[in-house]
Amino acid sequence: MSGAALGLEIVFVFFLALFLLHRYGDFKKQHRLVIIATLLAWYLCFLIVFILPLDVSTTIYNRCKLAVNSSPAESNGSYVTLAPSKQKCFKPWSYIPNGIMPIFWRVVYWTSQFLTWILLPFMQSYARSGGFSITGKIKTALIENAIYYGTYLLIFGAFLIYVAVNPDFNLQWSQLQTIGIAAANTWGLFLLVLLLGYGLVEIPRSHWNGAKRGYLLMKTYFKAAKLMTEKADAEENLEDIMEEVRKVSESIKYNHPLRKCVDTILKKCPTEYQERMGRNMDDYEDFDERQNSYPSEKSLVKLHKQVIYSVQRHRRTQVQWQILLEQAFYLEDVAKNETSATRQFVHTFHSQEPENKIIQYFYTPAVEWYWECLLRPWFYRVLAVVLATFSVIVVWSECTFFSTKPVLSLFAVFIQLAEKTYNYIYIEMACFFTIFFLSICVYSTVFRIRVFNYYYLASHHQTDAYSLLFSGMLFCRLTPPLCLNFLGLTHMDATISHQNTQPTAYTSIMGSMRVLSFIASGFYIYYPMLVVILCIATYFSLGTRCLNLLGFQQFMGDSEMTSDLIDEGKELIRREKRKRQRQEEGENRRREWKERYGNRDDSTRNRAVHTDPKESNFSETNNSRPLSKYTRSNGRTERDRIELLQDAEPLDFNADSINDDPLESDSGR
Repeated sequence: MSGAALGLEIVFVFFLALFLLHRYGDFKKQHRLVIIATLLAWYLCFLIVFILPLDVSTTIYNRCKLAVNSSPAESNGSYVTLAPSKQKCFKPWSYIPNGIMPIFWRVVYWTSQFLTWILLPFMQSYARSGGFSITGKIKTALIENAIYYGTYLLIFGAFLIYVAVNPDFNLQWSQLQTIGIAAANTWGLFLLVLLLGYGLVEIPRSHWNGAKRGYLLMKTYFKAAKLMTEKADAEENLEDIMEEVRKVSESIKYNHPLRKCVDTILKKCPTEYQERMGRNMDDYEDFDERQNSYPSEKSLVKLHKQVIYSVQRHRRTQVQWQILLEQAFYLEDVAKNETSATRQFVHTFHSQEPENKIIQYFYTPAVEWYWECLLRPWFYRVLAVVLATFSVIVVWSECTFFSTKPVLSLFAVFIQLAEKTYNYIYIEMACFFTIFFLSICVYSTVFRIRVFNYYYLASHHQTDAYSLLFSGMLFCRLTPPLCLNFLGLTHMDATISHQNTQPTAYTSIMGSMRVLSFIASGFYIYYPMLVVILCIATYFSLGTRCLNLLGFQQFMGDSEMTSDLIDEGKELIRREKRKRQRQEEGENRRREWKERYGNRDDSTRNRAVHTDPKESNFSETNNSRPLSKYTRSNGRTERDRIELLQDAEPLDFNADSINDDPLESDSGR
């Protein structure tokens, strides 16, 4: 079992990262290199979180073994061994042999740092570039990252010159490596505290509000109003870009040298626009016959970039609108079914996607009613209380983890109590739940935040390549300081505990932070205390209020703008609901008409086909030619009338207007 736990977690974390990436990314449409790079970044960060508890239990066992096998007289200068325990040290079930974890952490850490500081920024510029060739995209990416890379090289070069000139400093390569790690962790810790302070309050509050049906429904109406505005803006932007593409396509003909670039742009356009532009093409006109000013390749690159962005944004808003409609309809159904006397959950609309038969067998309407109307609100309340308790413990430990005598950090107290009895299962579970809760608070904030339209993680395969790569960069920069903060909370970091005991394999590859004493003894210890201020600011929604004052509409219960947007969203949902009801009613009527008169019509056609040819000849000879002419036309019109009645959609005279499009009504007049 020594390496089985490590192998199982490696496989499990890989499929977890693959599942999350499949939820947010699109494997079919996005570039394979973007998918592989993002998957690798997410996988390495999740792997660090899951493997670190095994490192802690293995380190505690090694300390115990070292304390039992040595005496105080035999202790060397490197380690001051603990007092020998009266009971024997038991090897943990997840014990990892010596020498494996340092190599594992070194490979994982430096790979993640290479991704976040070098490869992923370059791939961001490459994915966002509008070039038509690989060479052009690489050139654009290098130019955009020249300032980014040049800034870091300038700072590092100035630091090396200062060290070389100053005789007081005698730094070796290992110390320079430690300084680089400390600089990266300092930047990550600065961002970590900001995200952690938001997540510690918002996650319990969101689960508590999840038990309020009216709150969720009002917030859904608010989202519908904002999303409709964004959807209309995306459609207008797409129309403008497609108009520019049409002009370029008409000006650059088939024999122009830049026609290949135009064809590449047209392939990125939606299908309906491609067909519309294809009808207006005149390939027989030579571009040399007209002395027009043709667009340059640089302008086509810019247009290509705009087309990719506008099409992605339009597709995302369309999908999100449909998902939000389903969510609003479901919440309205829950509100209606709460007063149901039959205790059977009734849906207004049937699910458009086929349901799993196993889930449909167990998740009956009665079970759904009890879960949605009775059990789910209480479950969310209990979960919110548990999460709030964890948040309070984390805030307390962040403010007191520097105290070693007495030990005030609750996480350190839990680990030390388990260490006395060498209960490795309890140690690993306590470490796992602690770092897992910290990771959820930080990572969920990364998934929630949105920087205008440049960075936005949208579910249901609607996240663009730039946002996926940016999330991988954030994860790789946040995970190492998150793990160091966790080791400090549990006093497994020698810099915090001030004990010269055997360190964990993870802290051993970080080097001794005592090279930079002002960071190890100052910033790392006192900066996390700012999480208290951030939690208070998040609790009173200070950031939301500031954004609302700046003109960015945020959901606030005491705001007049919020009330107006809720009313607007409610009206939009009502219109969409009425529209879908009319569609379902029309489909049901057409289905009933076909079931009633479809067989009768088929039988009449069969009779006409199987009539006796003698009778038909006799009737044709007896009747006059004009009479037979009118008889055939009347039969044809009768059949056409039946087909039109079958395909006709019933009109809804209760609607606001029979025709929604005023242009069609004008053309009809």
